[in-house]
Amino acid sequence: MTRCTRHAIWTARAMLVTAVVWSGCAELAAKEHAPAAIQAGAVLRGIALDRATEDRVLALDPDHISERELQATLALAPAPRIIHLQGSVPLVTMRPFAEFLIAMGYPPERLRNPRDGAYSYSSFVDSRQLAGVLAWHYEREGMVPMLVGHSRGGMLTTQVLQDLADTSGDRIAVWNPLTDAHDGRFVIVDPLTGAARTVVGLQVPYATALATGSVMRVVLGEWGMLSRLRSVPDTVGEFTGFFIEWDPVAGTFPGSANSNPYRPTGSAAVRNVTLPSDYGHVSLPLTTHLAANPVTRTWISRYSPRGEQLALPNGDNLDLRNILHAADIWYSVKKHWCLEAQRLIRAKRRLVETQN
Repeated sequence: MTRCTRHAIWTARAMLVTAVVWSGCAELAAKEHAPAAIQAGAVLRGIALDRATEDRVLALDPDHISERELQATLALAPAPRIIHLQGSVPLVTMRPFAEFLIAMGYPPERLRNPRDGAYSYSSFVDSRQLAGVLAWHYEREGMVPMLVGHSRGGMLTTQVLQDLADTSGDRIAVWNPLTDAHDGRFVIVDPLTGAARTVVGLQVPYATALATGSVMRVVLGEWGMLSRLRSVPDTVGEFTGFFIEWDPVAGTFPGSANSNPYRPTGSAAVRNVTLPSDYGHVSLPLTTHLAANPVTRTWISRYSPRGEQLALPNGDNLDLRNILHAADIWYSVKKHWCLEAQRLIRAKRRLVETQN
């Protein structure tokens, strides 16, 4: 055997070993990043509530939840994740608002970004990617996350809702927030029915946009959103848009909520709320102080956008900054926390009945 022949054989062997090693590495990597198998019914079977607690949760009136009922009953039930989307220039992020919700009784683990633990998400992410994140959470938790967006975050909120309503045939990929990567698929296992379903068509239980206007859309060159900034499709159960009476950053002035309101394109429940002119665009998320004071906390717990409005609390040195939208959002968060928990419990009971 000549030296050249021996060299060729060893080269071929080395190439074969390298190919095998690379194949094994690729297979291992694929397994590591492959989407975890979700067994039909696993989410429902994982609800660790006894029958008596379930009965108490089902007996709650979602429109009238007292602080006592929240602490004694609703706090025991599963809660939807809430994704807080900050503005384009987050001099104040959404962390203070998340801290307000925690102080009012919302589970902190349902407010954190699972990737880095942050309470506030950047609004400079692709809306279709965020839609894929919602699907990923729904498959594993049985609840589609709620969306709370400030300024540009409010625009991203409406973009996501519109993407979820897109039936043009363009698929939305499931997006894994832990790896921040495409999950390699376009369908999920519906945790309530066990059937395969697409990301498109998912419905967010509650979403809100705080001080989102057209001026920054022009400044940031987001021309495509100007004509559809206020369009709210059926991919949300309830949506509230907040306007500041005088807001040069958003470009809203007295009457904006009437002249250019958020409008449902179908059957979504949409409300437009005007905040006083002394509310500041940048400082809207600063609400932690409201939960710390017993007077403002009690007022917020009793607040309801329906029926007779409560007079604002009064007292010496009482800080009422941002109390109106804080109370309104907390009311909606409690309501949809209750509704989603009740939906999960009913689905669990249907599953048990079919298996018996």
